[in-house]
Amino acid sequence: MTASRAAGLACVGVWTCMALFRGGFWRLRAKLPAERKTFRPAVNVTAVIPARNEEDVIAYPVRALSGQAKVIVADDESEDATGDIARANGAEVVRVSPRPAGWKGKLWAVASGIRAETARPDYFLLTDADIEYPASGAVAALIEQAESGFDLVSVMVRLRCESTPEKLLIPAFVFFFFMLYPPGADANAAAGGCMLIRREMLERIGGIESIRDALIDDCALAQRVRASGGRVWLGVSDLPIRSIRLYGEAREIRAMIARSAFAQLRHSGLLLAGTVAGMALTYLAPVALLFSRDPVARACGAMAWMASAALFRPTVRMYGAPRWTMFALPGIATFYLIATVESAILYWSGKGGAWKGRVQDSLPPGRSPSASH
Repeated sequence: MTASRAAGLACVGVWTCMALFRGGFWRLRAKLPAERKTFRPAVNVTAVIPARNEEDVIAYPVRALSGQAKVIVADDESEDATGDIARANGAEVVRVSPRPAGWKGKLWAVASGIRAETARPDYFLLTDADIEYPASGAVAALIEQAESGFDLVSVMVRLRCESTPEKLLIPAFVFFFFMLYPPGADANAAAGGCMLIRREMLERIGGIESIRDALIDDCALAQRVRASGGRVWLGVSDLPIRSIRLYGEAREIRAMIARSAFAQLRHSGLLLAGTVAGMALTYLAPVALLFSRDPVARACGAMAWMASAALFRPTVRMYGAPRWTMFALPGIATFYLIATVESAILYWSGKGGAWKGRVQDSLPPGRSPSASH
């Protein structure tokens, strides 16, 4: 058997496994119901929103959620009018004190907001400052899902997909995320933009402090819940729960990916090398095989490429992106791969995890890149 034929069969095998043995992630069938049924009337929810220099967007979640839950905005040393705008729209505003050593900025803000809640709500809704909710129904739907037997309910919010770079690159972000973490009941991850967690479960795992140093806090929280015997649900929603953060240029999307991609690989050079090899086989090899002299290799390359497009299509359709972009997945994956390598370079150079003027993910002093494992 030629090397190209073996590579072709491997590509077909990879996409067969993706289609049949990854929980049908690509179907996007795990959906938060848009229709509200019934739940215990005594359920109380407090929404906690960490915000740092978010004056352009903070009014949207506060205004929508104020009629559905108590809202606490943890103003994380903002230098703009974030706190004033949040207060004017109905939120209780807590000024976050300087971050202690060992804490990530967002998590310190979230913990500060939770500590400020003197009541004992049934649930905390942990959400980002750039998430826009419908004026009614969203919190009720989240509660309904949680009351069906889950300790953490998380929704992958609808990301903004309007500019050309967004239409080309954003659907793939959702596709890749669910490929890694298939949605549905008993998921092993969460999406940080919208997470409803039982207060009792949060206390059981040791509060936000138990994940205080996690850069990818949503997945860390889900894993803590599961380790404590809790159940996690992850999915999408028919409700208009969406991010309004603008990624108008490709470089902004690349920076978003590079902020945490190497942390996802546990800062391991070995895992980075494996990721490069795996993505090359999964996305790039099918295209390269189209130029093979071996007709079987060419056929396998075409089959693998068509399979990737077919699996990507539901996400492209959900985001209203041009249909042709489902065939662009090899090129899009190359963009994500470059951003992942950049993430490692930023970490090793002491500039990783940069957000709102803070560097939160960098190689510890005195440690060499070769020590990563």
